[in-house]
Amino acid sequence: MASSESKKHWWVSNRKLVGKYLSEARVLVATWENSNVSSAVGLLDAALALSQRHEDALELKARSLLFLRRFRDVADMLQDCIPSCATVGTGEGDSSTSVGSAASAPLNGARFSLLREESVGACAFSCISIADLKRKVSAGFSWSPRDEGHWSFGDPRAETVIGTPIPSPSVQTPPMVLCCRYLVLGHACCRLGLMEDALVLLQTGRRLAAVASRRLSVSLSGDRFESHSASVGSSGAATESASASQLISHIKLLLRRTSAANAALEVGAASESIRHFSKVLDGRRVIPAVFAAGCFVGRASAHRLAGRLAEAIADCNRALAVEPYCITALRARADLLESVGALPDCLLDLDHLKLLYDSILRDGKLPGSAWRPRHGVRYRDVAAEHRALVARVQQLKSQVAAAAGFVNVDYYALTGVRRGCTKSELERANLLLMLRHKPEKAAAFVDRLEFCDDHRDPDSARDQAKMSATILYRMLQKGYSRIMATVAEAAERKQVIKEKRSSAPIQTNFLLETASSPSAPALFQEMFCREIMGAGCVLPHGAISVK
Repeated sequence: MASSESKKHWWVSNRKLVGKYLSEARVLVATWENSNVSSAVGLLDAALALSQRHEDALELKARSLLFLRRFRDVADMLQDCIPSCATVGTGEGDSSTSVGSAASAPLNGARFSLLREESVGACAFSCISIADLKRKVSAGFSWSPRDEGHWSFGDPRAETVIGTPIPSPSVQTPPMVLCCRYLVLGHACCRLGLMEDALVLLQTGRRLAAVASRRLSVSLSGDRFESHSASVGSSGAATESASASQLISHIKLLLRRTSAANAALEVGAASESIRHFSKVLDGRRVIPAVFAAGCFVGRASAHRLAGRLAEAIADCNRALAVEPYCITALRARADLLESVGALPDCLLDLDHLKLLYDSILRDGKLPGSAWRPRHGVRYRDVAAEHRALVARVQQLKSQVAAAAGFVNVDYYALTGVRRGCTKSELERANLLLMLRHKPEKAAAFVDRLEFCDDHRDPDSARDQAKMSATILYRMLQKGYSRIMATVAEAAERKQVIKEKRSSAPIQTNFLLETASSPSAPALFQEMFCREIMGAGCVLPHGAISVK
C-alpha cells in the first residue's frame, strides 16, 4: 500500500511539473523574441524528458523550432512522420536504400500511412494509479476542443488533464494536434528541400484542419457566441491554412517544372530540359539549396547532351558549392573532365568520390540524416560502384604515367567550336564564355537560394563557387589561346600559299590554261575576228599608207 501511494505521488508530481513547464513556455513563446523562444525550447525539453509523448509540448516545441529556423531539429524530432522515412527495410542495406531513394521515388499510400493511430505499446508512464484509472474509465473520455492535445475525463469542472494519454486502442491523437504537427513539419521539409514530402504533409494537414473545423462547428450550438480565445484560435488556424495553400501551390509548380525537365531529358530534348530547369533555378522566389543542387545536376546532364561542356561543368561546380558531398555532382564532373581530356582534374574528383564511398562503407549508411535527399544514390549500389571506381582510377593513373605528364585537353569540345573554325567564330564563342563564366559573377546564384543546413552557409558557398569558377575560367582562357594560335598558324599557311601562286608569270599561266581548255578554238576565232574588225575600221581614215 505504501508503494502504491509513493507511485501515485510520483505520477502526480511529474504531471504538475510538466504542466508548469508548459505554461511557462507558452508565456515565453507568446513574446515571439528569439531569446525567449530559445528559453522556452529548454523548458519544453525538460517537460518532454518527463513525458515523452506530451502532444502539447511536442507541438509547441516544433513551432518554436520553426520560428527559430531550426528546420533540421524539427525534422529530427518528427522524423517518423516524414513519408520518405516511413519505409523500413528488412535488412541493414535495404533500410538505407529505401531512405536514400525515397526522395526521388514517387510517394504512394501503400508505403506509409500519415493518419495512423498512436502506438499502443509505447507509454511514457510505466506506473499508474489503479484508483484514478477506475474513476476515469467509469466517467468516460471526452475531448475538449479548447485544450488541444489534452484529454478531459469525468466532470468538466474538475478539468483533470493528463499529459500522455493512457494506452488504450480507443485513444487517438486529436485531429487539430495532427493538423498542426503536419503543417509545421511540412514547412520544415519544404525549407530542407524535401518537396514531395512537404506536399504530402501540407495537404494532409490542411485536410485535417478542415475536418477539425467541421467538428468544432457541429459541436457548437447555433445561438452560442465563441469566446475570445476560440476566435483567436480559429483565426490562427485560418492563417496557417492560407499560408499552407500558398506553399502547396509553389511546391506544385516546382515539382511540375522539374518533372517536365526530367521527361524532356529522357527523350533527348536537351534545350527543352534546360529551359525548364532554368525556370526553376532563375525564378523570383528563393528555393532550398539542397533542392537546387539536384536541379543543377539535371541541367548539367542536359547541357552535356547539347554539347555545351563548359556550361555542364559550371553547373556541377554550382551543385558542389551548395552541397560539397553530392555524389552525383562529383561523378558527373569527373565524367565531363575525362571527356575533354583533363585527366589530373578528373583524378582529383575521383579521389574525393572514393573517400566518400569509403566513409559510407565504414559507417554502414549514407552521410547525413535519414531524411536528407540523396539525388538517386542508394546504399546497396555503393559497394559495386566503389570497386568500379578503384579500377577506373588505376586505369587513368596509368594513362597519365604513359603520357609522361603531358595533358592533351580537347579545347575544341570544351569551348564548343568546330575544328577549322575561323577567327571571328572563335572570338564570338570566347566572348560569350568569358561573360558567362566570369569569376566575379559566379556566386550570384547563391542569393536566390535558401540555406537551412548547419554545415553550410552562404559565405562558404560563395567562396567555393568563386574558386571553382576561377579554375574553369583559366581553363577556357588557355583553350582560347591554344585554338587562336592554331587558327593564326592556319591563316599564315594559307597566306604563304597564296603569295607563291601570285608570284608566278601571268602570261604563261594564261596561255597554258587557255590552250588546255576545251573552248580554245572558239576563243581564238573570236580574238581573230575582233582584230580584223579593228583593221577594217582603220583603213578608211588613211592611217595605213597604200602604195
